[in-house]
Parts: sequence; C-alpha cells; structure tokens
Amino acid sequence: MRSAKEKAFGFIESAKEEMVNYWERLVNMESGTFFKEDVDKVALFLKETVERFGGRARLLEYPDAGNALVAEFGMQTPKPHVCFLGHFDTVFPRGTTAKRPFRIIDGKAYGPGVLDMKSGVTIQLFAARALMEAGYSDRLIRIVLAGDEESMHPKSDMPRVFEEESRGAAAAFNFETGDVNNSLVVGRKGTIAYDVVVEGVSVHAGRDPQKGRSAILEMAHKIVDIQALSDYDEGITFNVGTVKGGVVRNAVPDFAEIGVDVRVLEDGQVDFVEERIKSVLEKNYVDGTRTTYVRTIGMRPMSRTAGNDRLFDFVRGVSEELGYGSPEAVVSGGGSDSAYSVAAGVPTIDQMGGKGEWNHSDREYAVVESLFERTRLAVACVLELEKFEKQLAESGSK
Repeated sequence: MRSAKEKAFGFIESAKEEMVNYWERLVNMESGTFFKEDVDKVALFLKETVERFGGRARLLEYPDAGNALVAEFGMQTPKPHVCFLGHFDTVFPRGTTAKRPFRIIDGKAYGPGVLDMKSGVTIQLFAARALMEAGYSDRLIRIVLAGDEESMHPKSDMPRVFEEESRGAAAAFNFETGDVNNSLVVGRKGTIAYDVVVEGVSVHAGRDPQKGRSAILEMAHKIVDIQALSDYDEGITFNVGTVKGGVVRNAVPDFAEIGVDVRVLEDGQVDFVEERIKSVLEKNYVDGTRTTYVRTIGMRPMSRTAGNDRLFDFVRGVSEELGYGSPEAVVSGGGSDSAYSVAAGVPTIDQMGGKGEWNHSDREYAVVESLFERTRLAVACVLELEKFEKQLAESGSK
C-alpha cells in the first residue's frame, strides 16, 4: 500500500489545475479589509469550500468588521491538534480586481492579494484536503482565518479567537506570504500607532505673523525628535509616516497632524515606548500651541521562543528531505496573528505561504510553482509532527 505521504502528494499533483483555478477565483473576489460586504462574501465562499472538501466550518460574525472563519478537518483525537492560521482580507479598494485581475506571466501569478495572502489560503485548504484524501486521521486540523487582519482587528475579537483556538495545539503554521529567499519567520515585531494633533493660532502670515502660533513649526520639532527615538539595537523603531497641516500658504497654520508607526520586539517594550514618546509630545517648542494624541495598540509581538526555534529546525529538516532547500530563520518587522498562537504557548512558524514579492502593491506576485511546493511541505509537516513533539519533549523547550 502507498504511504499517506504518497497518497497526499499524488492528490496534489492531480489537483494542480484545480488549485490554480481556485486561487484565481479567490483573487478575483474583492475582499478589501474596510469593505465588510465583500469580505463577508469571501468568508461564506470559504465556508462552502471547507464543507465541499469534507470539513466543518463556522462563521464568526461581526457587526463592524469582516466576518471570520474557523474550520476543522478530521476528528479530535488524544493527540493535540494542529493549527493553520491566516487571513483573507486585502489592503485594496473596490474595483482593483477589475483593473488587475488574476493572471500568470512567466510562471508568476499577479493580482490584488495574490501573495498576501490568497496563496496561503489556497495552500492550507488544499493541504487539509490532501490529508483527508490520504485517509489521515491522527489529529484534528483546525484552520483559523481572519477577515480584518490588514486593519489589525480594531472592531473584532480575533486576537482572542486566535489565542483560544490554537491553545493546546502541538504546533501552528501561519500561511502569511513566503519570501523568494525561502526564509521562514520565527518572530515578528509588534505594532503601535500614534495619531498626534497640534493646535495653534492662525493669523495672516503677512500682516500679523508675530501674533500667530504655528502648529506646523511645533510639529516639525516633534517629528525630528520622534524619529530620533529609534533604537535599532533594541529592535525599536519610530516612523512618522503621514503629515497634514495648514490651509493656505499665507496663513500661520493652526493645525497639524501626523501618524506615527512604532515597532517593538517584545511586549515589555510597549511601556518604554510610551514613556519615550510622551517625553517628546509633552515638550512645548512654540508657546501657545497644544498637543494631543491617541495611541492604538496593533499587533502584539510574535515573541521568538525556544519552541518556535525547535519547530523551525523540524520544518527545515522536512524541507531538506523534500529537496526544497534549507530555509533561514528570520525575525520580521511586520506583524501577524502568529503573535496570538505564541501567546497561547504554541510553537509557531510563520511565512509558510506562497513565495513572492511586493505585498500591497500593483507589482505583487507569487511564484506559481511555490503554491504546490508549500502545499506538500505543509502536508509533510503534519504527517511527521510526532517527530517534532518527540524532539520538543527531549529538549524541554516551550
């Protein structure tokens, strides 16, 4: 009899055209993170896919955010389950798919969200199906997909969902966008956003300039000081990404606003960041101006744990055995929902999706062959997960 791996890989080989067709349909469905109606349609489409593939799925419905999906393949067994994580919303506005539909040129697939992360969604669904087709029944496979990841879940409880649904798992694999250099992510920075407003006094710039209080001048001083707060050795970065202010050239501006992006490696750095930026925002450079701000905690950091490193060693070994090369372990500056599976104490590897470049842009692409490669890698990792559990127990890592 053929092994489960042979059966699963045989199914993947026979389903290549079906996988690409499904990927195309998924990319051509609008799912911009701020367009709930579109996201909800994709969530329902994914639910129908899971059920057609032999799994069970439930929608998580939110009044002010895109709906999410939790799916399961197989039945609960005494062995801990395995989690596949990700999202299906994109950063693109309505109408983008009409202008740039899915297409393949020289082995690369293009289209909005083709890499981030509709390749990953396709991979995990077909990996689960391949395992079912091979008769796999060792452990439950749970898939958790968010519909508001790109906006960082401001109006849903998806961080809690990711944490609860992954808790107790043997391992979690996030199918965020893979890199063409074959790296895999073992840690990610967390994100904090600051929206800063300065109010001043507006007067005519020619007649009464000395009576004015320039909000832009005050903000300019603050921008320089905020940028200087970055500590690259500690992995903390500050970036003033947006600037607004003033109305006309010949008036002293009474309003200025900036958007600040902050990245941290560890949860404990959040309070440190708050202290540093407050010291700048509370300092007054132009008398008569007033500064206010709103802080928004985005993604938590995906802490690099010993368990993550052990899981990476295991995945690297599987990749090498399959002839897919020896991936490198990296810590990414971008946030993801892997933070929450790690917070639940689950060894997690990120960036298991299709390989490509230029996320969030009109140049975004994914290498078509990587769709099949990463599906086989996911299948092999699940089939051999007991080997990882043994290695983890022997090392005493968490």
